[in-house]
Amino acid sequence: MNKFDAIIIGGGPAGLAEAYALKSAGEDVAVVENYQWGGTCPNRGCDPKKMLLSGVQARDRVAQLKGKGFGDAPYVKWPEIEAFKDTYTSKIPEGSRNGLISAGITAIDGEPKFISEDQISVNDEIYQADNFVIATGQRPSRLNIEGNEHLLTSTDFMNLKSMPKKVTFIGAGYIAFELATIASSTGAEVHIVHHNDRPLKEFDAGYVDALVKQLESRGITFHFNVDTKSIAKFGEQYVIDAGDFNLVSDLIVGATGRVPNVDKLDLEKAGVEYSTKGIKTNNKLQTTNKNIYAIGDVVDKSQPKLTPVAGFDARYVSNVILGKTDKEIEYPAIPTLVYGSPELAKVGVSTTEAEKNPDDYRVVDQDLTKWFTYYRTNEPVAKAKIVFNKDDQIVGATLMSNEADEMINYLTLAINKKLTHDEIVNTIFAYPTPASDLQYLV
Repeated sequence: MNKFDAIIIGGGPAGLAEAYALKSAGEDVAVVENYQWGGTCPNRGCDPKKMLLSGVQARDRVAQLKGKGFGDAPYVKWPEIEAFKDTYTSKIPEGSRNGLISAGITAIDGEPKFISEDQISVNDEIYQADNFVIATGQRPSRLNIEGNEHLLTSTDFMNLKSMPKKVTFIGAGYIAFELATIASSTGAEVHIVHHNDRPLKEFDAGYVDALVKQLESRGITFHFNVDTKSIAKFGEQYVIDAGDFNLVSDLIVGATGRVPNVDKLDLEKAGVEYSTKGIKTNNKLQTTNKNIYAIGDVVDKSQPKLTPVAGFDARYVSNVILGKTDKEIEYPAIPTLVYGSPELAKVGVSTTEAEKNPDDYRVVDQDLTKWFTYYRTNEPVAKAKIVFNKDDQIVGATLMSNEADEMINYLTLAINKKLTHDEIVNTIFAYPTPASDLQYLV
C-alpha cells in the first residue's frame, strides 16, 4: 500500500497550491489528476481567455480613437490570436506536473475513487493518507434538452481553429458576455439567448443594462425571455427552437453555468456529503469526514468561485492541517469581474443591499466618462457606484470602464485595509493614472 501524509485530489490551482504548501512544511504529499495538469484556469479558463481578450482590447483602443489619429480598426485575426494563446496553454500540463516532481511531490495520473474513509484507488493501486484535500473544481454544465450534443462548451470555443460567421451563446452570465465580446471582435455575427430578462444578476441592474447597450452597439444581439427547448442540426448549421422563437447559427455555445466535479469520486464510501452545488464543508473547510477537506470551486459556498479564492482556501487548509491555526476561515472582500467591453466589476457590499438599507449605507453614483483617465482614450462610458457605511467608510463598489479591472483592486485594498479618505488623499500616486483618481471616488 502507498502511504502519504496528505493526498490532494485535483491538480489545478487549488490543489497545486495546497501540495506545495504542505510539502514545504515537510509533509509527504501526493497529487492525483485525472485530466489535465494545471486545471481550468491556465489551460481552458481565465488565463487563455484573457489572452484572447488582449485582441479585443487592442482593437477597441484603436476604434475609440478613430478620427483622432487612427482610421478604421481591423478585426482580430482569430487563427493568429488563437495560435498565440496556444503558445501559453500548450506548456501548462507538462510544466505543472514536472513542477510537482521537482519539488519532491508524487504526481499520480488516473481516476481516483474513495474505497474507505482514508483510502482511494487509482489505476487499481491503493493509496492511504492521514488527510485528503479535494480540489477537483467544476466543469461546464450541459442543458438537459433535446439536441444538447450539438452544444459546444467554453473550452471548445477557445480551441476553435477558425471563427464561423454566426455564433450564438445560450446563457447570459460571465462566460457568455466575455466570449461573445471576443467573437464579435473577429467580425462574427454574435447572438446571446437567455431564458429571462435579467443577465448577470449578481451585479447592479442599471450597470448591467448599460453594459448590454454597449455590447449591442458593437453588434451583439440579445434575445431575452427565450427558453430554449431543443437544438437541431441541418447541414452545417444549427437551429435553436424555443417554440415561438427560432435562430439559425453556424455554432452554438452552451454557457449556462458550471457543475462541481464530484460524481466520480465515490464520496459516499468516505462519508463525505455533497449536493449539486458542491461538497458540504464547515467553517474550517472540513467535510463531513473530519480528515477530508475540500477547497476551491468544488465547495458548496457563497463566495465567488475564482482562482484567487481557491488559493486562499489552500493556504488556509494547509495551516489547519499543519496545526498553525484553529480559527475558522474568514474571507476578505472579494472582487469579481466581467471582462466585457467595457469591463464590469464589483466588490464588497452590493448596491442592491445598500439601497435597500438607506439608514446603514450611502451610495454615490458617478459618471466618469469625462474624467481625464477615460477622456484621453475616448472611452464611450465610464461609471462608478461607491457604497459608504454610517462611518463614511468605503465598504463596496461597482465599476464599469475599460480600466475597471485595475480600479477594483485599488478599491478592494481600501475596503480590506479600512483606509480612510484622508489616508488615500495623503497617498501620492503616479499622475495621471487610474490610481490618482481614487481620492475623488472615496
